[in-house]
Order: sequence, then C-alpha cells, then structure tokens
Amino acid sequence: MKKITFFALLALLMISCTHKPTRIVCIGDSITEGAGIFQQNKYSYPARLDSLLGESFQVLNSGKGGTTLQKEGDFSYWNTKEFANIFAFEPDMVVIKLGTNDTKPQNWNSARFEADYQTLIDTLKSLPNAPEIIMCIPVPVFATQWGINDSTLNAGVIPVIKQIAKKNKIELIDLNTPLRDRHDLFPDHIHPNEEGTKEMAQIIAGFIKK
Repeated sequence: MKKITFFALLALLMISCTHKPTRIVCIGDSITEGAGIFQQNKYSYPARLDSLLGESFQVLNSGKGGTTLQKEGDFSYWNTKEFANIFAFEPDMVVIKLGTNDTKPQNWNSARFEADYQTLIDTLKSLPNAPEIIMCIPVPVFATQWGINDSTLNAGVIPVIKQIAKKNKIELIDLNTPLRDRHDLFPDHIHPNEEGTKEMAQIIAGFIKK
C-alpha cells in the first residue's frame, strides 16, 4: 500500500512539473509597450499582468510604439518584429489593444480599420493553439497629441471595435470607461504612468480570472 501511495505521489509530482503555463500575448502600441515607463519589463501593463496572474500564466509584451492596426497606417503593426513574435510564442490567449494611433487624421479609415481588424482576428485564429482572443476598448485620450484624438476614438474606433467583437462573439474588456475620470494617471494625456498601468493590469487580470 505504501508503494502504491509513493508511486501515485511521484506521478502527480511529475505531472505538475511538466504542466505548462497558459501563454498570453499582449498586442498593442506604445501604451502596451510601456512608453514613458521606467523599467518597462517590470511596470508596463503586460509585466504587471504577468505578476498578478502568477506562475500559472506567462505573459509576453508584444507592444510596439506608434503602430496602427491598419495595414496602410503610417506605421503598421503588421510590419513589426513584435507581430512576428506572436507566431513564435504560440499563445493560448491573445489580448488586443490597438486603435489609438489609428485615430490620427492621416490614418483613420473606418472601412479599412474594420477589414484589417477582422483579418487580424482570422490570422490569430489560425495559429496552432487556436488561442482565445480578447479585444480591448482603448484607454481614453484626454487631449489631442501627435494627431491622436478623442473624437475619432469615441465616434470611430470604439464603435467599430464593439461591432467586430459582437460579430465574432469575442469578449471585450472596457479600458475606457473605468479610466475616463483618471486624467491623473495619464501625464501626457495619452500614455499611462506606473499607477495607470497597474490599474489597466488589474482590470484585465480580473477579467481573465473571472
């Protein structure tokens, strides 16, 4: 009996040791990358998310500053090494937070934004692990900077994101409403500070853990 118990415990231990963490990749622009944050590998929102979720999860920050979701934007996410890194990482879950740079006047095109977002979803669904996809409503824009503006975000980007999420039956995390009155967390009106990334990570972690 003791031998059976020993080998059963040994087998459970081996299984637990070989269990792979759930891999999450965070797709985004400078807000995801951690622009203006000291030690992005610790205080960007994906890094904070990794800490909040614990050892059962592994989070990859695949954000790239200045990028658009649209392929024809002035700096398309599709043309970055961060986009290529997604395929090598083989994620089990993908969190998408793009659209802020698409609000720039030279970039915004509603039909193109919708078509390219759908293509991104279809591309991610074709990955080997068939990852769960989560879409994010972008954080607020508190003042126009570098062409990024609140009016296009609210009247253009967000309605299209909601429409795509509904069409594809994809869960949506609202990062806009909870932070709408938190200008203090966005010192340059666009990018969150360290407290802001903490708030974002807590919202997303709560959603994933529910």
